[in-house]
Amino acid sequence: MTLSSSAPAKGAPTASAFTGMLLMTGGMMILPAMDGTAKYLAHYVSPVQVSFIRFLLQGVFALAIALIMGRSFGSMMKEFDRGQMLRGLFLAIGSLFFFSAVKYMPLADAIAIFFVQPMILTMLSAVFLKEQVGVRRWSAVGIGLIGALIIIRPGSNAIGLYSLLPLIAATSFAIYLMLTRKLSGTASLLGTQFTTGFTGAFVLGPLVLVSTLFGFEPAAWTTPALELVPLFLLVGAISLVSHGLIVMAFERAPASVLAPLNYVEIVSATLIGFIVFGDVPEPIVWCGVALIAGGGIYIAHRERVTANREAGKQ
Repeated sequence: MTLSSSAPAKGAPTASAFTGMLLMTGGMMILPAMDGTAKYLAHYVSPVQVSFIRFLLQGVFALAIALIMGRSFGSMMKEFDRGQMLRGLFLAIGSLFFFSAVKYMPLADAIAIFFVQPMILTMLSAVFLKEQVGVRRWSAVGIGLIGALIIIRPGSNAIGLYSLLPLIAATSFAIYLMLTRKLSGTASLLGTQFTTGFTGAFVLGPLVLVSTLFGFEPAAWTTPALELVPLFLLVGAISLVSHGLIVMAFERAPASVLAPLNYVEIVSATLIGFIVFGDVPEPIVWCGVALIAGGGIYIAHRERVTANREAGKQ
């Protein structure tokens, strides 16, 4: 199976596109719960190990559900193809770098920098998915990038080199979402989750093994305490549900329409960061977030205006 481009939705927002927007919102709202749990677990084991277990459990959960629903293991294996594996690879890279970021940074700050991702996704959608992106939306992308620079503050020690971690994660996740759109409809939901989970585990597993053998502590295996097991299970379950919602969303709406909805993540991320870790973002961080979110909201506004104009022509 090869990568096949999906045509972007045209005309007025359909019921399917609206459903896609709701699904994307749901997925983005619960993702910070996984990030917050991963941040807590990173105090006891390496971020690489957290990422490895997350993907392994995601694949196991998807396979278990498929078997319960009557599917065979062979039918699931048939959905392993290069396109889905490439998609899983970029998600694994993004997860590894983001889990590393939240280990060393406040959760809200890491997600604030990660917010450059919708802008990257918009650019990728225009270049690779051939979705129409006009001057106004490119301007919104530029505003978002300025916001990211305000948060990162190059040359300052406020966040430092750790700010590169969520930036790399954002780029990888944007590519993952673009591939999710390109591959929409080419595999079943459980097959996609199964492939993504085990691809991530196959990528990160050897890294954990080699690090353990050579005593490289930042990525070596640490046997977790028994009381941490439910939290690892929670990370795997949230990963399965949240990314399942995202996959379903991209089957129903274009990437450029869904990209701004990534910003709802800051709501639950800020709450979790404050309640669980006592993290309060600095005022300048909120200035950057306002610019980034403003760019995303403007993109959403332009989508609605364009859709209404197209509807009037019909």
